[in-house]
Amino acid sequence: MRGLSQGQLGAALGVSRQTVNAIETERYTPSLPLAFALGRFFEVSVEELFYAHESPADDR
Repeated sequence: MRGLSQGQLGAALGVSRQTVNAIETERYTPSLPLAFALGRFFEVSVEELFYAHESPADDR
């Protein structure tokens, strides 16, 4: 979104590149403070960054 590497984003947020990668690949759910920090950094709401994936069963 801003042309940053994972390492640069991690440094800006005070986390490792590996943490950023794990969030991007949905292997790690960030803490609320980190989620809000990501939202502030990208100037979007937490809901815009992290949304619940609906499964077909949710449509009932």
